[in-house]
Amino acid sequence: MAHLGVADLTDLAHAAYGRSLRQVARLHGGSKKGVYRLTLDDGTTGIAYVWRASEDYWPEHEPDPLFGNASGRDLFLTAHTALSEAGMSVPRLVLVDRDTVVVEDLGGEFLEKLLDTEALERLWDDLEAMHGRQSPRYGRPGALQPAEAPPVPDVILERALAHLEACCERVPRIAAERERLENQLRQRHSVIEPRTSYGLIHGELGPDHVLVSGGRPVLIDIEGVMFFDVEWEHAFLELRFGRHHRPAENLDPARMNLYRLAQYLSLVEGPLRLLDGDFPHRDAMREIADQNIERVLVC
Repeated sequence: MAHLGVADLTDLAHAAYGRSLRQVARLHGGSKKGVYRLTLDDGTTGIAYVWRASEDYWPEHEPDPLFGNASGRDLFLTAHTALSEAGMSVPRLVLVDRDTVVVEDLGGEFLEKLLDTEALERLWDDLEAMHGRQSPRYGRPGALQPAEAPPVPDVILERALAHLEACCERVPRIAAERERLENQLRQRHSVIEPRTSYGLIHGELGPDHVLVSGGRPVLIDIEGVMFFDVEWEHAFLELRFGRHHRPAENLDPARMNLYRLAQYLSLVEGPLRLLDGDFPHRDAMREIADQNIERVLVC
Protein backbone atom coordinates (compact mmCIF):
# COMPACT_ATOMS: atom_id res chain seq x y z
CA MET A 1 0.00 0.00 0.00
CA ALA A 2 1.46 3.35 -1.06
CA HIS A 3 1.60 6.04 1.62
CA LEU A 4 1.21 9.78 1.26
CA GLY A 5 4.19 12.08 0.92
CA VAL A 6 5.08 15.75 0.95
CA ALA A 7 3.48 16.42 -2.45
CA ASP A 8 0.18 14.90 -1.27
CA LEU A 9 -0.07 16.85 1.99
CA THR A 10 1.66 20.16 1.25
CA ASP A 11 -1.60 22.04 0.60
CA LEU A 12 -3.09 20.63 3.81
CA ALA A 13 -0.08 21.73 5.84
CA HIS A 14 -0.20 25.23 4.36
CA ALA A 15 -3.92 25.51 5.10
CA ALA A 16 -3.38 24.33 8.67
CA TYR A 17 -0.24 26.29 9.53
CA GLY A 18 0.49 28.74 6.70
CA ARG A 19 3.92 27.18 6.28
CA SER A 20 5.73 24.90 3.84
CA LEU A 21 5.88 21.18 4.48
CA ARG A 22 9.39 19.74 4.79
CA GLN A 23 8.79 16.11 5.71
CA VAL A 24 6.03 13.53 6.14
CA ALA A 25 6.24 10.31 8.16
CA ARG A 26 3.48 7.71 8.48
CA LEU A 27 3.27 6.62 12.11
CA HIS A 28 2.97 3.04 13.35
CA GLY A 29 -0.54 1.66 13.72
CA GLY A 30 -3.62 2.96 12.00
CA SER A 31 -5.35 0.04 10.29
CA LYS A 32 -8.39 2.08 9.16
CA LYS A 33 -6.79 5.50 8.70
CA GLY A 34 -3.40 6.97 7.94
CA VAL A 35 -1.67 8.83 10.77
CA TYR A 36 1.05 11.17 9.52
CA ARG A 37 3.49 13.46 11.31
CA LEU A 38 3.89 16.69 9.37
CA THR A 39 7.22 18.47 9.83
CA LEU A 40 7.10 22.10 8.73
CA ASP A 41 9.89 24.31 7.40
CA ASP A 42 10.47 25.82 10.86
CA GLY A 43 10.82 22.39 12.51
CA THR A 44 7.43 22.40 14.23
CA THR A 45 5.13 19.43 13.73
CA GLY A 46 1.48 18.45 13.55
CA ILE A 47 -0.46 15.22 13.12
CA ALA A 48 -2.75 14.50 10.17
CA TYR A 49 -5.43 11.81 10.31
CA VAL A 50 -6.41 10.71 6.81
CA TRP A 51 -9.52 8.62 6.10
CA ARG A 52 -9.30 7.30 2.55
CA ALA A 53 -9.82 3.89 1.01
CA SER A 54 -6.11 3.78 0.24
CA GLU A 55 -5.34 4.01 3.98
CA ASP A 56 -7.73 1.25 5.09
CA TYR A 57 -6.11 -2.18 5.46
CA TRP A 58 -9.32 -4.01 6.35
CA PRO A 59 -10.83 -6.36 3.75
CA GLU A 60 -14.41 -5.65 2.75
CA HIS A 61 -16.82 -7.03 5.31
CA GLU A 62 -20.52 -6.94 6.04
CA PRO A 63 -21.05 -3.65 7.89
CA ASP A 64 -21.70 -3.63 11.62
CA PRO A 65 -23.65 -0.51 12.61
CA LEU A 66 -21.99 -0.21 16.02
CA PHE A 67 -18.53 -1.69 15.64
CA GLY A 68 -17.67 -2.23 12.00
CA ASN A 69 -17.86 1.40 10.90
CA ALA A 70 -15.79 2.93 13.71
CA SER A 71 -13.78 5.10 11.37
CA GLY A 72 -14.14 8.39 9.55
CA ARG A 73 -13.83 12.11 9.99
CA ASP A 74 -17.36 12.69 11.23
CA LEU A 75 -17.11 9.97 13.89
CA PHE A 76 -13.81 11.46 15.02
CA LEU A 77 -15.28 14.93 15.37
CA THR A 78 -18.38 13.71 17.19
CA ALA A 79 -16.21 11.69 19.58
CA HIS A 80 -13.85 14.63 20.06
CA THR A 81 -16.76 16.81 21.14
CA ALA A 82 -18.25 14.16 23.44
CA LEU A 83 -14.94 13.48 25.16
CA SER A 84 -14.16 17.17 25.56
CA GLU A 85 -17.56 17.75 27.13
CA ALA A 86 -16.85 14.83 29.50
CA GLY A 87 -13.66 16.53 30.66
CA MET A 88 -11.27 14.14 28.90
CA SER A 89 -8.07 15.38 27.31
CA VAL A 90 -7.91 14.95 23.53
CA PRO A 91 -5.52 16.51 20.98
CA ARG A 92 -6.46 20.06 20.02
CA LEU A 93 -8.01 20.46 16.57
CA VAL A 94 -5.99 22.55 14.12
CA LEU A 95 -7.83 21.98 10.82
CA VAL A 96 -10.82 19.98 9.58
CA ASP A 97 -10.82 19.09 5.88
CA ARG A 98 -12.99 16.87 3.70
CA ASP A 99 -11.38 13.54 4.64
CA THR A 100 -8.58 14.75 6.90
CA VAL A 101 -8.17 16.27 10.34
CA VAL A 102 -5.01 17.96 11.59
CA VAL A 103 -4.40 18.00 15.35
CA GLU A 104 -1.61 19.17 17.63
CA ASP A 105 1.42 16.90 17.92
CA LEU A 106 1.83 15.87 21.55
CA GLY A 107 4.90 13.76 20.89
CA GLY A 108 5.31 10.01 21.09
CA GLU A 109 5.20 9.33 24.85
CA PHE A 110 2.61 6.59 25.16
CA LEU A 111 1.16 5.46 28.46
CA GLU A 112 2.37 1.90 27.85
CA LYS A 113 5.86 3.12 28.83
CA LEU A 114 4.58 5.05 31.86
CA LEU A 115 2.38 2.54 33.64
CA ASP A 116 4.03 3.12 37.01
CA THR A 117 3.45 6.89 37.03
CA GLU A 118 0.72 9.20 38.28
CA ALA A 119 -0.55 9.48 34.70
CA LEU A 120 -2.09 6.02 34.99
CA GLU A 121 -3.91 6.89 38.22
CA ARG A 122 -5.17 10.05 36.59
CA LEU A 123 -6.45 7.99 33.66
CA TRP A 124 -8.53 5.78 35.96
CA ASP A 125 -9.99 8.86 37.65
CA ASP A 126 -10.77 10.43 34.27
CA LEU A 127 -12.40 7.24 33.01
CA GLU A 128 -14.56 6.97 36.10
CA ALA A 129 -15.92 10.44 35.36
CA MET A 130 -16.30 9.68 31.65
CA HIS A 131 -18.13 6.41 32.30
CA GLY A 132 -20.39 8.31 34.67
CA ARG A 133 -21.86 10.33 31.80
CA GLN A 134 -25.09 8.48 31.16
CA SER A 135 -27.58 8.03 28.36
CA PRO A 136 -30.90 6.15 28.42
CA ARG A 137 -30.02 4.69 25.00
CA TYR A 138 -26.79 3.23 23.65
CA GLY A 139 -24.91 4.08 20.46
CA ARG A 140 -22.76 6.80 18.98
CA PRO A 141 -23.13 10.29 20.46
CA GLY A 142 -25.57 12.10 18.23
CA ALA A 143 -26.80 8.84 16.65
CA LEU A 144 -28.19 6.80 19.51
CA GLN A 145 -30.01 3.55 18.83
CA PRO A 146 -33.83 3.67 18.97
CA ALA A 147 -35.53 2.81 22.23
CA GLU A 148 -36.78 -0.47 20.78
CA ALA A 149 -33.26 -1.63 19.80
CA PRO A 150 -32.12 -4.98 21.24
CA PRO A 151 -30.44 -4.77 24.67
CA VAL A 152 -26.65 -4.48 24.63
CA PRO A 153 -26.07 -8.06 25.90
CA ASP A 154 -28.16 -9.35 22.98
CA VAL A 155 -26.05 -7.33 20.54
CA ILE A 156 -22.85 -8.69 22.07
CA LEU A 157 -24.15 -12.27 22.06
CA GLU A 158 -25.06 -12.19 18.36
CA ARG A 159 -21.73 -10.58 17.50
CA ALA A 160 -19.81 -13.13 19.57
CA LEU A 161 -21.66 -16.05 17.94
CA ALA A 162 -20.74 -14.67 14.51
CA HIS A 163 -17.13 -14.33 15.61
CA LEU A 164 -17.19 -17.88 16.93
CA GLU A 165 -18.44 -19.10 13.56
CA ALA A 166 -15.64 -17.25 11.76
CA CYS A 167 -13.03 -18.50 14.24
CA CYS A 168 -14.15 -22.09 13.74
CA GLU A 169 -13.51 -21.74 10.01
CA ARG A 170 -9.92 -20.60 10.64
CA VAL A 171 -8.79 -22.23 13.89
CA PRO A 172 -9.25 -26.01 14.22
CA ARG A 173 -8.66 -25.91 17.99
CA ILE A 174 -11.60 -23.54 18.41
CA ALA A 175 -13.72 -25.57 15.98
CA ALA A 176 -13.18 -28.61 18.20
CA GLU A 177 -14.67 -26.65 21.13
CA ARG A 178 -17.46 -25.01 19.20
CA GLU A 179 -20.43 -26.54 21.02
CA ARG A 180 -18.95 -25.85 24.45
CA LEU A 181 -18.08 -22.25 23.57
CA GLU A 182 -21.52 -21.56 22.10
CA ASN A 183 -23.11 -22.97 25.25
CA GLN A 184 -20.82 -20.80 27.36
CA LEU A 185 -21.88 -17.67 25.48
CA ARG A 186 -25.58 -18.46 25.76
CA GLN A 187 -25.38 -19.43 29.42
CA ARG A 188 -23.45 -16.31 30.37
CA HIS A 189 -25.95 -14.20 28.46
CA SER A 190 -28.98 -15.87 30.05
CA VAL A 191 -28.27 -14.62 33.58
CA ILE A 192 -27.83 -10.92 32.73
CA GLU A 193 -30.42 -8.56 34.18
CA PRO A 194 -31.90 -5.70 32.10
CA ARG A 195 -30.40 -2.23 32.17
CA THR A 196 -31.70 1.16 31.00
CA SER A 197 -28.67 3.43 31.34
CA TYR A 198 -25.33 3.42 29.53
CA GLY A 199 -21.98 5.12 30.12
CA LEU A 200 -19.70 6.92 27.68
CA ILE A 201 -16.83 4.61 26.67
CA HIS A 202 -13.78 4.88 24.40
CA GLY A 203 -14.35 1.45 22.88
CA GLU A 204 -10.76 0.31 22.29
CA LEU A 205 -8.70 1.78 25.09
CA GLY A 206 -5.30 0.20 25.42
CA PRO A 207 -2.16 1.93 26.76
CA ASP A 208 -1.11 2.52 23.14
CA HIS A 209 -4.20 4.70 22.66
CA VAL A 210 -3.22 7.08 25.45
CA LEU A 211 -0.55 9.73 25.07
CA VAL A 212 0.94 11.43 28.12
CA SER A 213 1.54 15.17 27.83
CA GLY A 214 2.45 17.33 30.80
CA GLY A 215 1.59 14.42 33.07
CA ARG A 216 -1.98 14.17 31.81
CA PRO A 217 -3.42 11.25 29.80
CA VAL A 218 -4.67 12.22 26.34
CA LEU A 219 -6.97 9.86 24.44
CA ILE A 220 -6.34 9.11 20.77
CA ASP A 221 -7.95 6.75 18.21
CA ILE A 222 -11.29 7.91 19.48
CA GLU A 223 -13.66 7.04 16.64
CA GLY A 224 -15.15 4.12 18.59
CA VAL A 225 -16.57 6.35 21.34
CA MET A 226 -20.17 5.52 22.23
CA PHE A 227 -22.66 5.12 25.05
CA PHE A 228 -22.58 1.46 26.01
CA ASP A 229 -22.23 -0.94 28.92
CA VAL A 230 -19.10 0.18 30.77
CA GLU A 231 -18.35 -3.51 31.43
CA TRP A 232 -17.52 -3.82 27.71
CA GLU A 233 -14.80 -1.20 28.21
CA HIS A 234 -13.52 -2.81 31.40
CA ALA A 235 -13.33 -6.27 29.84
CA PHE A 236 -10.95 -4.72 27.31
CA LEU A 237 -9.10 -2.60 29.88
CA GLU A 238 -8.30 -5.56 32.11
CA LEU A 239 -7.02 -7.44 29.09
CA ARG A 240 -4.77 -4.62 27.89
CA PHE A 241 -3.60 -3.22 31.23
CA GLY A 242 -3.25 -6.50 33.12
CA ARG A 243 -2.17 -6.01 36.72
CA HIS A 244 -2.31 -2.25 36.23
CA HIS A 245 -6.07 -2.32 35.60
CA ARG A 246 -8.21 -0.63 38.25
CA PRO A 247 -11.73 -2.09 38.17
CA ALA A 248 -14.57 0.33 38.69
CA GLU A 249 -16.98 -0.13 41.52
CA ASN A 250 -20.37 -1.72 40.82
CA LEU A 251 -19.38 -3.55 37.62
CA ASP A 252 -21.91 -6.27 36.83
CA PRO A 253 -20.12 -9.66 37.18
CA ALA A 254 -22.54 -11.32 34.77
CA ARG A 255 -21.84 -8.79 32.04
CA MET A 256 -18.10 -9.01 32.66
CA ASN A 257 -18.31 -12.79 32.31
CA LEU A 258 -20.00 -12.61 28.90
CA TYR A 259 -17.99 -9.67 27.60
CA ARG A 260 -14.61 -11.21 28.42
CA LEU A 261 -15.29 -14.21 26.18
CA ALA A 262 -16.81 -11.96 23.51
CA GLN A 263 -13.72 -9.74 23.55
CA TYR A 264 -11.40 -12.73 23.21
CA LEU A 265 -13.33 -14.04 20.20
CA SER A 266 -13.27 -10.59 18.62
CA LEU A 267 -9.50 -10.43 19.11
CA VAL A 268 -9.09 -13.69 17.25
CA GLU A 269 -11.51 -12.99 14.41
CA GLY A 270 -10.44 -9.40 13.75
CA PRO A 271 -6.67 -9.90 13.53
CA LEU A 272 -7.01 -13.01 11.39
CA ARG A 273 -9.31 -11.16 8.99
CA LEU A 274 -6.93 -8.21 8.90
CA LEU A 275 -4.14 -10.59 7.91
CA ASP A 276 -6.13 -11.52 4.79
CA GLY A 277 -5.01 -8.17 3.42
CA ASP A 278 -1.63 -6.46 3.22
CA PHE A 279 -1.43 -5.08 6.75
CA PRO A 280 2.32 -4.57 7.31
CA HIS A 281 2.76 -5.42 11.01
CA ARG A 282 1.88 -9.05 10.56
CA ASP A 283 3.86 -10.64 13.39
CA ALA A 284 2.26 -8.39 16.00
CA MET A 285 -1.24 -9.06 14.66
CA ARG A 286 -0.60 -12.80 14.57
CA GLU A 287 0.57 -12.66 18.17
CA ILE A 288 -2.65 -10.94 19.23
CA ALA A 289 -4.68 -13.68 17.55
CA ASP A 290 -2.58 -16.47 19.10
CA GLN A 291 -2.81 -15.02 22.60
CA ASN A 292 -6.56 -14.76 22.38
CA ILE A 293 -6.98 -18.23 20.93
CA GLU A 294 -5.48 -19.46 24.19
CA ARG A 295 -7.82 -17.24 26.22
CA VAL A 296 -10.85 -18.50 24.33
CA LEU A 297 -9.90 -22.12 24.89
CA VAL A 298 -9.59 -21.81 28.67
CA CYS A 299 -12.92 -19.97 29.09
